[in-house]
Amino acid sequence: MPTDDVNIGQATAADLDGILDLQAANQLERGGMLSASLSRSQIAEMIAARPLIVARRRGRVVAFLLTSARELNDERPIIRAMLEAYPGSADAYIYGPICVDETERGRGLAQAMFAELRRLEPGREGVLFIRRDNPASLQAHTRMGMREVAGFAFGGIDHAILSFIG
Repeated sequence: MPTDDVNIGQATAADLDGILDLQAANQLERGGMLSASLSRSQIAEMIAARPLIVARRRGRVVAFLLTSARELNDERPIIRAMLEAYPGSADAYIYGPICVDETERGRGLAQAMFAELRRLEPGREGVLFIRRDNPASLQAHTRMGMREVAGFAFGGIDHAILSFIG
């Protein structure tokens, strides 16, 4: 479980730089598993529109869980491909990406952020994709109660689509 000096809560504009730094450090070309890079303006728009969850240790963002409305993803081909394979319910939202700083993994931060999101979005469906070559993420999300509902290929990479109800 997270240690006492970690705060889990909704992201604010003050967290934007921390989210961007953590996102950059976890891109594929740097050895991470994030499939896309969102711009500052995209993340700022997401913060204003939906609950985004962060974990902060001594004020520094050490993990984030982003969410977005389907309408905000029209220009993201990978999200369009996911939604073509599985559109979800009428009020479903996009879950992810989720990212935990390498030094913080294994401390329950992903589960704690997910629990906070479910508290804020009761009864709503979240839909996400995970690369099939990322078994740690697939296992972690399955343990959190998410279930695989479909799959799709994008850019030559197979992805699983998972769903959950908040």
